[in-house]
This record gives sequence, structure tokens and C-alpha cells, in this order.
Amino acid sequence: MAEKSIIAYFNSPEQASKALEKMMSEFEVIDSAIDRFDGYPGGGASPLNSITGDIPSLSSLTLGGNFNNDSGILAATSVSASGYSSSGQGMVSGVDIILTAIVNEEHGEQATKIAQECGAL
Repeated sequence: MAEKSIIAYFNSPEQASKALEKMMSEFEVIDSAIDRFDGYPGGGASPLNSITGDIPSLSSLTLGGNFNNDSGILAATSVSASGYSSSGQGMVSGVDIILTAIVNEEHGEQATKIAQECGAL
């Protein structure tokens, strides 16, 4: 049987989980994943002990990426690094949660509709 891939973007993991749960209750979901994504690789520096001086750049702290000195300077120019795009409490606003689901082709439209009803773009 043919399969259909669904890729949907959400504001929160809870929205994506709700969509996936609803899909699973109505039809078979062959495979699925919910992930957070951004444009920067790595886990960044740990701000818990910043007195050690082991912080390559501002962007390592604010963006959570692994940067060397040169790329850290460039990444620090992002509005996300400065905090000007902050929605409060240090959280950057935006759509950074992705739900990927593989369903039987006959359920593709229904899966897309469920994702949209749960807040997907």
C-alpha cells in the first residue's frame, strides 16, 4: 500500500503531541517523530558555571549552538541571540517544533486536516 509523509510545524511540543495522538486514535500511523529544530548545530555552552570562562561567544549561550570565535561573532548578530525577539522568560518565539508522520495514502488528507486543527501551519 502507498504511504504519505506528513510534515507539520507547530509552536509547541504539546500541539504536535495532541495532533499525533488524534491521528493515532483515528488511523494507523506507520512512523512518527516530534523534534525541535533550529539553524544552529550542537548543544552550546552550559550557562550554569559561566565563571570558568569556557564560553566561546554570546551566541553559544543564547542560541545553544557550538561555535568557534568567528562563527560565534556572526551568529551573535541574530535577533534571537540579542533577545529582541524574546517572548518572555528567555524563550524565543516562533515555530520550531516539527511533526513528521507517515500514514497510509488514504489517510493523508485526514492527517493534514488534524494537524491544521491542532495549530499546524
